[in-house]
Amino acid sequence: MSSVPERSEVDEEYTWDLESIYATDDDWEAAYEAVAERVDELAAYEGQVTDDAATLLDVFALRDAIMREVSTVAAYARMRRDEDTTDQQYQALTARAQSLAADAQSAASFIEPELQELSREEFDELVDTEPELETYEHYVDDVLRMKPHTRSAEVEELLADLSEVTGATGEVYNMLSNADMEFPTVEDPNGEAVEITQSNFVNLLKRPDRDFRQRVYEHYYDEWSSLRNTVASAYKNSVKADVKTAQARHYDTAREAALDGPNVPVDVYDTLVDTVHDNLDKLHHHTELKAQALEVDDLQMWDVYMPLTGDEGPDVEYGQATEYVVDSLAPLGEEYQSRVADGLESNWVDVYENEGKQSGAYSGGTYDTQPFILMNYQDDISSMYTLAHELGHSMHSELTKDEQPFVYSSYEIFVAEVASTVNEALLTSHLLETVDDPEFRKHVLNEFLERVRSTLYRQTLFAEFEHEAHRLEEDGEPLTADRLDEVYRGLKEEYYEPAVIDDRIAREWMRIPHFYRAFYVYQYATGISAALAIVDDVLPEGAGGEPNREAAEDYLEFLRRGSREYPLELLRIAGVDMSTSDPIDRALESYGERLEEMDALMQ
Repeated sequence: MSSVPERSEVDEEYTWDLESIYATDDDWEAAYEAVAERVDELAAYEGQVTDDAATLLDVFALRDAIMREVSTVAAYARMRRDEDTTDQQYQALTARAQSLAADAQSAASFIEPELQELSREEFDELVDTEPELETYEHYVDDVLRMKPHTRSAEVEELLADLSEVTGATGEVYNMLSNADMEFPTVEDPNGEAVEITQSNFVNLLKRPDRDFRQRVYEHYYDEWSSLRNTVASAYKNSVKADVKTAQARHYDTAREAALDGPNVPVDVYDTLVDTVHDNLDKLHHHTELKAQALEVDDLQMWDVYMPLTGDEGPDVEYGQATEYVVDSLAPLGEEYQSRVADGLESNWVDVYENEGKQSGAYSGGTYDTQPFILMNYQDDISSMYTLAHELGHSMHSELTKDEQPFVYSSYEIFVAEVASTVNEALLTSHLLETVDDPEFRKHVLNEFLERVRSTLYRQTLFAEFEHEAHRLEEDGEPLTADRLDEVYRGLKEEYYEPAVIDDRIAREWMRIPHFYRAFYVYQYATGISAALAIVDDVLPEGAGGEPNREAAEDYLEFLRRGSREYPLELLRIAGVDMSTSDPIDRALESYGERLEEMDALMQ
């Protein structure tokens, strides 16, 4: 029987080094207690934030010091929990850290309302008195921009206190999907029992035996269906919390509130959706090619993840993947490349799946720690691309920390997904240029097509779904499980027109954890669009030509800027204007060209 190992069975060489943060849990406790005591120090400044320049600088310094410590305490607890989500001890530590973070946010909640009593001219006068305040100019500009949507200090404190409650549905969903749900085993063509997990589900849908894929698909979604009303209730209340919070801050819609935080115009969202809809014919062509590759009349939903190459693809062991990824980053310069290589040798990555481990992948860490990457590596091309993706996030954080103070270290997701996807695109170019094996090259080409399908098209479909779900709530329509199924099914039918849309796929929305962080997913689609435009500039002649060093340096400068400017301004540093459809059109044009290339190979 194929089984997932216990945590203790995984070689330390392939685990992250959380002891570099706190050597023991006792050290974590000491750090927790120390920063918990400091939180109360903020209260002494309430009502005095803008009394004079020196006081304002002291407030900023104290708040930043506390938030730095809180973020590290919280990150350690969460990553320990994610090693095994069934571990009660680390569930408890995570809950305590989340409460501490909420307390710290609540304690600091008076700062921004008091700042908003200043005019920009008055702040400039304070800077003249205390030049160190100049560091905070962009931050203050952002705070003043949000004045129409910031409530009194009393209300802000209440909203901060409630943040733990309003975000509870996401935590409930996470525990349900990762710790409590148990998926059945299915028998593979060799008679071996294979355990379905959140991490391996998609990979199992890439197995060549169609009957096996169907069994995996049906058993997986049937397990979700058994919890259909529970998950619908969780999502409904998550949407309701988004809407009520937006209303409390005087926004017309939850979407407007979510996009106003990073100062991204709603038009950017709509332009993405409109441009993708104008290019659905390319996705339909991709779907038709899948049916052709599989030699089936009707493409079923358990066929969608199958590669156009018609099989599972070559094995890519982790060591080989790290070599390919590091080599692919040469166009960004020796310093960037060597830093990634050193990180891979320094236990940045928790590589393999283990029993109870958080599914998926992410890049973590804080301003005061090394990067940490959670993976569930599956020895395939897709996992190699995920590694490249997460290293992009980690290097974005590292370069930001090199150049920016803490206040600008937490960059917006809108730009974060650019850094990760640039690495993916560089990996594609490198592999197509340097790997001679024609079958491997076909799989790389397929991976590119799948990345665009799943990142640009699929995430835009998700964006449409959550926009409609929030609109229904705002219009007073009940968000029942049936209604959510209906909305999702309609979108799936439009996007995957040539395929068969069944009742199970109408419930796919249930398995998407990102929906509990509203209006997040569209940024994957804008991110890949911007990234492909940047790589086109860095590699004007493809991987075989000389990199454009000026374009590469512009991109690195974009990474170093953190959040010191607004997202659209930052991307203009890298040569991309996301206020237009141009980057999206370029990405979809590239997708169309690669589809035609694959079509010709298949003939």
